[in-house]
Amino acid sequence: MPRPRGPVSLRARVALASAATAAVVVAGMSVVLFAIAPTDAASQAGRVISAIALTPATPARPDPSGYTTSPLPTTLPDVPAVLPDTAISRATPGSPEYSRTVAVNGNPVAVTVPNDVVSDSAAQQRIRIVGIGAAGVALAALLGWYFAHRAVVPLRRLTVATAGLGEGLALETPRHPVASETTELAAAMNTMLGRIATERRHTGEALVTARDFAATAAHELRTPLTAMRTDLQVLRSMPLSDAERAEILDEVLTTQSSLESTLYALERLAVGDLTTESDWEDIDLGQVIDQVVDDARRANPGVTIVAEEVEPIRLRGLAAGLRSVVDNAVTNAVRHGAAARIEITAGREGDHAVLTIDDDGRGIPAADRERVFERFYRASETPGSGLGLALVAQQARLHGGTATIGESPTGGVRLRVTLSCGRAAPRSR
Repeated sequence: MPRPRGPVSLRARVALASAATAAVVVAGMSVVLFAIAPTDAASQAGRVISAIALTPATPARPDPSGYTTSPLPTTLPDVPAVLPDTAISRATPGSPEYSRTVAVNGNPVAVTVPNDVVSDSAAQQRIRIVGIGAAGVALAALLGWYFAHRAVVPLRRLTVATAGLGEGLALETPRHPVASETTELAAAMNTMLGRIATERRHTGEALVTARDFAATAAHELRTPLTAMRTDLQVLRSMPLSDAERAEILDEVLTTQSSLESTLYALERLAVGDLTTESDWEDIDLGQVIDQVVDDARRANPGVTIVAEEVEPIRLRGLAAGLRSVVDNAVTNAVRHGAAARIEITAGREGDHAVLTIDDDGRGIPAADRERVFERFYRASETPGSGLGLALVAQQARLHGGTATIGESPTGGVRLRVTLSCGRAAPRSR
């Protein structure tokens, strides 16, 4: 089976187009020149005859046979009286010569040029026209090939550069481009390659997040699941009193709740790691705080939660992420700090919003105040996943800010979170 032909190169296309254009122009001009060649030849013959007729004659001498002749070229005297009525033409129809009649001393004299001379001159003109036209077409093709070659050199460089792209995924814009289209093409390709690199980076981050999630889940869930299995085996195989059975069931429910909390926290961390700018929206921070405070009051009826000094602040962010910041701060204060009163304030400092949560709980030792933001770090023996404050730190970073822990004026912990009020921060792990 014959192999299909590849597409014709741009260089060959330009050369063929140049040659075709030149051929059309040359053909049109040749038709015109072919038509006027006989007339032009006759006009030249007329000018020759006029020159001969109007040049002063040299004296004529009889030859040995008695005829008066003069060597060629011979000119005849100017006779103004007759010239206005003279014209170049064939002497008679079918005559093989062109002639002109002038008067010499009142007597008519005919000056003639053979028709063959005029025909040969016209034929030579036509040959020259064909030769010049062919040379013009060939020259146009060569020039088209040359300039097309020059024009496609940057494209060939882009092709080679594209074929050799590695991890960088970026093309160098030609320093001295032959045409602006080359620079535009390189810029468009760099834009496309940038999007590809971004998506590839996001895909890599997603894979890393998935592996981290699987490894962390396996590590963190193994111990509570083992404990649950042991409790269930005891319930199944051991004769227990009602009080013992109830105690083991409470332990299973507590473990199940811890597992649920851990899985939810891991899921929120994974969502944060995979966040893109398309997930961001305009948010009223005060409204988010009010919603979380209402839920926290219902979940913790014995704790006083106050959110009175909250300025109206709007920013671009993740609504679910900001809710998790406030929710985890309140949960951490109640569960690990045994706080009885929590105060939440929000204000603006420059181009950042500052969220502050104060409690009157046990507090966190200074040595642990940075480590509590690490994943799965637990500063006390209280149950928990160790992911609450890690979620707070992640959301602060995603929103272009920071999270820090200090000492509260009320004796417990002060959690200070800054959030950018500008555009979404670039995604980072």
